[in-house]
Parts: sequence; C-alpha cells; structure tokens
Amino acid sequence: MKAIKGKSSRYINENKLTKQKFEWQEGYGAFSYSKSQIDSVYKYIANQEQHHKKQSFQDEYLNFLNKYNINYDEKYIFGNLI
Repeated sequence: MKAIKGKSSRYINENKLTKQKFEWQEGYGAFSYSKSQIDSVYKYIANQEQHHKKQSFQDEYLNFLNKYNINYDEKYIFGNLI
C-alpha cells in the first residue's frame, strides 16, 4: 500500500489533477470479493457516481465496517477531508 499510495499521489501532483496538493490520509481500507461477484463489482464501479448521490462514500464505508464487525479507531476515519 505504501508504494501504491506514494506513486499515485506523485502522479496526481505531477499532473496537477487536483487544485491543491494531494495527500492520502494515514491508513487505508480494503475489501475483497470472490470471483463470482466480479460482475457486481464492475457494475458498482460503473454506477458509483450515481450511487453516491444517494449514499455518501463515508456513510457506505462506515456501514461496511459496522456490518462486518470491523474494529476501527474514529481518529483514522476520514480525517482532514476537504
């Protein structure tokens, strides 16, 4: 994750893809799916913009954590979002 976050933030900043300097927040979350669910994942990604008009990413993420009983520290959840 360190390499992915480092290379992606460098790319975003070198190509000026954001108005301000882009930085990842500390930590990360990852969820896995079985191969049988890949079509659902593709559909989710394709419709993400429309989906997040109904439910914010933050709410969806917290719902996943709670649904699957994943312990987390509030201080690491969406800190310093613009």
